[in-house]
Amino acid sequence: MPKIKTKKGALKRFKRTGGGKLLRNRAFASHILTKKSSKRKRNLRKSTLLDKTDIKKVARLLPYH
Repeated sequence: MPKIKTKKGALKRFKRTGGGKLLRNRAFASHILTKKSSKRKRNLRKSTLLDKTDIKKVARLLPYH
């Protein structure tokens, strides 16, 4: 059977941790930043773990990563 292709859009958005969990970037950080506080914008720069309800869906898009 042939190998499965990786979805390149998902590869650019998600990253595996050493323990195999998935990291994602936070939303709402690209525009309309004037009304957001510095603390909120600073926290939006940090990546966070993917919710457990989405792990199976995203893992299917990244078969060998």
